[in-house]
Amino acid sequence: MNNKEKGWLVKLMRLGFVANGVVYITIGILAVQAAFGAGGQTSGTQGALSTIASEPFGQFLLGLVGVGLVGLTIWYVIRGISDPDNAGDDMSGMVKRIGYVVAGLGYGVLAYSAFRILTTASGGGGNQAADWTATLMQQTYGIWLVGITGLIIVGVGVYHLYKAYQTKFRRKLKVHEMNATETKWGIRAGRLGLAARAVIFGIIGTFLIQAAMQADPQQAGGVGKALQTLAGQSYGPWLLGIVSLGLIAYGLYSAVVLARYRRIQFG
Repeated sequence: MNNKEKGWLVKLMRLGFVANGVVYITIGILAVQAAFGAGGQTSGTQGALSTIASEPFGQFLLGLVGVGLVGLTIWYVIRGISDPDNAGDDMSGMVKRIGYVVAGLGYGVLAYSAFRILTTASGGGGNQAADWTATLMQQTYGIWLVGITGLIIVGVGVYHLYKAYQTKFRRKLKVHEMNATETKWGIRAGRLGLAARAVIFGIIGTFLIQAAMQADPQQAGGVGKALQTLAGQSYGPWLLGIVSLGLIAYGLYSAVVLARYRRIQFG
């Protein structure tokens, strides 16, 4: 791959960070409105894509989001295969790299959903997490795979909390190109955003563990169900509001900081 090809690929990947940020900001805004009775809803990624499509110029924006998500898919797969972040070949490194590839496939599915909404005016209904879980459970040792996946996702949530506390994510930023204000607010948004994602991952992982223990795929759920669960707790509106603001912060961090200052290498 020559430098010109890499240049276009890098631009596509940076568009991916913007697209991911738009999705998270949409989810967060809808959930904040729901938390404080302003007419929003606790929606997941599919609902966010549908909401984007319904806005003025939404079809055009959703098309850009879909293209960006393709770029993000490529980026995560490259991270897993070529290891530009030097995760390593030991057990810990391989787990991270496999996780990157899985995350890339997830973004690929999301990109497909965006293009499907554009072409069919339908983002798919129901509990898609439950559908995928049911399919997995039908495989040999499927229930064990679901349970292990749940444990891994909970582990990812814990690791996100660790990254937020230690600000480890700043090592992957071109901090030397950021001014003092960008650095301060970028780090704050990253910490708050990662903490909010940690909560969501923890809940989603718990859903999968419950699904495995009860052999019931309907126990599984995605971001939307996780937000609904928060809303149903004691002080639910406040919990939902805080986590939703964190998701908005993560969206801003992705769309503004990562899109401009993330180090992108190809191994």
